[in-house]
Amino acid sequence: MKQKIAIITGASRGLGKNAALHLAAQGIAIIGTYHSNTVEADALVQEIESKGGHAAMLKLDVGNSASFGSFITALKDVLRTKFNTEHFDYLVNNAGIGIAAALAETTEEQFEQLANIHLKGPFFLTQKLLPLIADGGRIVNISTGLTRFSFPGYAAYAMMKGAVEVMTRYMAKELGARGIAVNTLAPGAIETDFGGGTVRDNAQVNQQFASLTALGRVGLPDDIGGAVAVLLSDGSRWINAQRIEVSGGIFI
Repeated sequence: MKQKIAIITGASRGLGKNAALHLAAQGIAIIGTYHSNTVEADALVQEIESKGGHAAMLKLDVGNSASFGSFITALKDVLRTKFNTEHFDYLVNNAGIGIAAALAETTEEQFEQLANIHLKGPFFLTQKLLPLIADGGRIVNISTGLTRFSFPGYAAYAMMKGAVEVMTRYMAKELGARGIAVNTLAPGAIETDFGGGTVRDNAQVNQQFASLTALGRVGLPDDIGGAVAVLLSDGSRWINAQRIEVSGGIFI
């Protein structure tokens, strides 16, 4: 049986890295992207391959759509030379940044940066990848719990992710004829370095979110990486066009 291949953007650290490790543990080959830190990227490949898996990392700035053409060229080369194929099976649009700024203080530069990375990037990257994704494949777009509940300072970020959730439904509708299922995964508060690592490093913030969550703690990267793996497992093939919140039950 041909080995499945997953492309994960922003895979060198945080939730993307965790998802890569979970999927690799299920026997899925990983092609991850990284923004600039080659040391982290190489370390992930070594970790996966030391456990018998297969992985490669490619440099990509998701916020710069003008670079997507050269990325596709590099991807085709890796698919052919390392994996002996012309197609991949799963796409996880994960790469992102966090910018906290009040509505009255958000600059146009911040707004455009968030839009380019979280919305324009995934839209046009997915578009360019469509000829390479296998029929019957799957796409997971990463959103946020902040599209359902609101905290001051995250208006622009949450707006972009809200648009991603709409994009997911349209992708599912338009790609259904090829048997490609598309879903949104929306994490709650997670202990990572995202947004400066506030949830992880600020004990007061951590406890605040934990107290609002039914399971009594904030999320860990393993909670999200495991959920991505579940969404891409054979048992989830009939889940399509859904927003799945992975938050431990916050604000229920």
